[in-house]
Amino acid sequence: MALVVGVRFRPAGKKYYFDCEGVEVEAGDAVIVETVRGIEYGRVVIGKRTVSEEELVLPLKKVIRKATDEDEKIYAANKKKEKKAMEICREKVQEHGLPMRLIDVEYTFDQGKVIFYFTAEGRVDFRDLVKDLAAIFKTRIELRQIGVRDEAKMVGGIGPCGRVLCCASFLGEFEPVSIRMAKEQNLSLNPTKISGICGRLMCCLKYESELYESGDNGNGEGKDGENDRGIEVDYPGIDN
Repeated sequence: MALVVGVRFRPAGKKYYFDCEGVEVEAGDAVIVETVRGIEYGRVVIGKRTVSEEELVLPLKKVIRKATDEDEKIYAANKKKEKKAMEICREKVQEHGLPMRLIDVEYTFDQGKVIFYFTAEGRVDFRDLVKDLAAIFKTRIELRQIGVRDEAKMVGGIGPCGRVLCCASFLGEFEPVSIRMAKEQNLSLNPTKISGICGRLMCCLKYESELYESGDNGNGEGKDGENDRGIEVDYPGIDN
């Protein structure tokens, strides 16, 4: 058994467990932790609890300390640097004529690495770009290609339901979503009605899937032919 806390590095990012033995922290606290990428700044979203080693990814990294005022200043300064790094990288991408779209930039807390997130249709040879960026920033450079769902999570937006995207507001991890889930919920199979702004099937199709699989659709369908998410439902003889 290990005494751990759950930490996130982004508002709706994945939760990671860290060893908090000997450190007084609670949910909501900002912390400095050791990660495989280096020293990072994160926020505790799950308070202290004892977890069996079978549920953890070992070896477990440690919480170094609760973030100090000085740590907060460094974190804020890094955020400003990220905006400048984004502008510089976009200019360099244009100079090299690379078929890629820069989405986000992230400094590790100790500034030991700058990570550039981008999307592209296929593989991109960015070796010359990395050389240019390394010469400018004088630190390790990582370019990471992401998918359209990760892009939506980072950029954010409003979904077809009129609410902030689930992936950008509270979903820590993406779960598999299939067209079968839409069929079981009697939803229109029109791609424009069951796809999110990322172009993939909406994550919310997963929320009620287990109820439909068990034969109990709960409050999934309303009297006006719509479900709770405001998506039109196909009925025989009705043209949606």
